[in-house]
Amino acid sequence: MTMRKMLAASTAALLCAAGLAACGTESGTAEQDGDVTMTFWHNASTGAGKTFWDDTVAAFMAENPGVTIEVQSIQNEDLDGKLQTALNSGDAPDVFLQRGGGKMAAMVRAGQLLDLSDLVTEETQGLIPEGSFKANQIEGKTYAMPIAVLPGGIWYSQDLFAQAGITEPPATVEDLDAAVTALKGAGVQPIALGAKDAWPAAHWYYFFALRACSPETLEAAAESMEFDDPCWVEAAENLEAFAGTEPFNEGFLTTSAQQGAGSSAGLLANHQAAMELMGAWNPGVIGSLTPDEQPLPDLGWFAFPEVPGGEGEPGSILGGVDGYSCSAKAPEQECADFLNYIARTEVQEGYYRAFNAPPVNTEAQAVIEEPYLKSVLDAYNAAPFVSQWLDTVYGQSVGNALNVGVVDLLAGKRDAAGVVEAVNDAAAKS
Repeated sequence: MTMRKMLAASTAALLCAAGLAACGTESGTAEQDGDVTMTFWHNASTGAGKTFWDDTVAAFMAENPGVTIEVQSIQNEDLDGKLQTALNSGDAPDVFLQRGGGKMAAMVRAGQLLDLSDLVTEETQGLIPEGSFKANQIEGKTYAMPIAVLPGGIWYSQDLFAQAGITEPPATVEDLDAAVTALKGAGVQPIALGAKDAWPAAHWYYFFALRACSPETLEAAAESMEFDDPCWVEAAENLEAFAGTEPFNEGFLTTSAQQGAGSSAGLLANHQAAMELMGAWNPGVIGSLTPDEQPLPDLGWFAFPEVPGGEGEPGSILGGVDGYSCSAKAPEQECADFLNYIARTEVQEGYYRAFNAPPVNTEAQAVIEEPYLKSVLDAYNAAPFVSQWLDTVYGQSVGNALNVGVVDLLAGKRDAAGVVEAVNDAAAKS
């Protein structure tokens, strides 16, 4: 796959002023007798995903005597905060989930990540597209091993759509409005939203911004951290207008995203809502929340609808390329060996089966069977512009302000202009 433009790559500009001299590495985890112990943090806290990582680590240790990896699974919503605390205290895990974008740029500026550029093997480079590596690079240096391609879009129940007489997935926001009306008429909650966790609500704003703002505007904001273009307010107004049709589940402001049957993913898994806007990790989450803990048989996917009048390139898509980083103090060779190991085809195939999500390894992608995952990859590969999630691109401080501002908008506590004002205020302080 050839990436057209990856907005996350533009975060390299965030490092120009600070330089990269502080980004050297230091090995500090190896034991004196030659044995090595590493710590590993991931966000698969339950089910097949947790089992996958336990089994993968065990297999790696069996293949690498003398290397011990201590695994800690952390609930996704807690991971970023705990990781930042550990990094700042100098007690970071040796290997950890990397979101990329401005968050990764801040870690590089602080000298907290191992430069993997010369540690990725030729075999690994042949299995993973260059564009996926670029999503994990700053100034041309690689700071994370890509593991999964996770574009966003709308996941839906084909059975509930049929029940409401909807014969085609919505292609425009007008089509989406019509689908919401039809589902309400059939007694179905149209869209599940876990706004309690903030970022799922903000996904709606991210996509409206992707449709309202040109790629150049989105990239410029990543460098300037200024959100003055009128498209930012336009996107918030479009979301405000859509939310005014009351498309979301009852109690969406207090609904979590991925934890339990009452979460937004759980509502879709149990046919209590028809749609959810989420990244391509969602099928695995949904499958873990169905009554039999199996993939949802009638699951479908469609790209976020087009919005007339905006400056975004039609077909553009949002989504991360999840990866794993080594901390600057990790044992260099052993950590790199583990990252190259998880890029292997057989491991990546296991990742796909455990998470029901698209792996980054192109050989492993060949075994994908589900039509919805094939649709995701087709849309991703055809997209004229690809951006990572905006809270990731713009970093922790601005991202948090953006997420909270969107929830306030949906709760009626802030207007469209107020969302952008809060983001600009956070950018000015960061």
